[in-house]
Amino acid sequence: MELAFVALASLMAGLVDAIVGGGGLILVPALLAAYPAAAPATLFGTNKSASVWGTGMAAAQYARRVRMRWPVLLPAALAALAGSLAGAWAVTLTDPGFLRRLLPFILLAVLLYTLARRDLGRVHAPRHALGRETLLACAIGLGLGCYDGFFGPGTGSFFIFLFVRLLGYDFLNASAAAKLLNVATNLAAIALFAATGHVWWRIGLVMAAANVAGSLIGTRLALRHGAGFVRGAFIAVVGALILKTGWDAFFR
Repeated sequence: MELAFVALASLMAGLVDAIVGGGGLILVPALLAAYPAAAPATLFGTNKSASVWGTGMAAAQYARRVRMRWPVLLPAALAALAGSLAGAWAVTLTDPGFLRRLLPFILLAVLLYTLARRDLGRVHAPRHALGRETLLACAIGLGLGCYDGFFGPGTGSFFIFLFVRLLGYDFLNASAAAKLLNVATNLAAIALFAATGHVWWRIGLVMAAANVAGSLIGTRLALRHGAGFVRGAFIAVVGALILKTGWDAFFR
């Protein structure tokens, strides 16, 4: 029964994550509810082992239909991988709890800025020369990769927002770019969780199949309906993240 429950949650998480990120809002609470006696690290590792497949499938689907800027995104993905490893190492030395109360306010600022700029992310118009764009993308990848390894919530949404705000991408292209960088950060996390035995591979495999199915549905919805649809989904997911992180920070 628990496996069927988390598989369904994984399918829904894959759908949401493929469009705009934030699948962890669905899948991590589902795992915690289904397996309350399990170590949190094991549940997080199992979550990553499943979601990376859906994220990878979404990245592949976007790459077939969206013109990916590979000279920019591949170095950025490597930077995100390095950042995630550094962040995971840092969390062994420092308590990330101070970020818990700060995160809802950062997300609120992102949401308000997006709502205030109604034209934000509707037109894909990269605004920098290739070298500068690559440098900025690598800085985004390194910084958010480190954040993902250190703390994590909202990483996909932050990737999308920064690619839209700093690089001039529309929401559809930013979501495609975010998927590639998220694959890199997830691989780093899986390597660390697996090395310490914190992955349930059998459960993760079932969840991965469901996650890929949800990812295919979500990617098709995003590609069919375009940047405006992704923008609306982004606003909804960031709003949900504000509520979730705010509750965790101030009421638990």
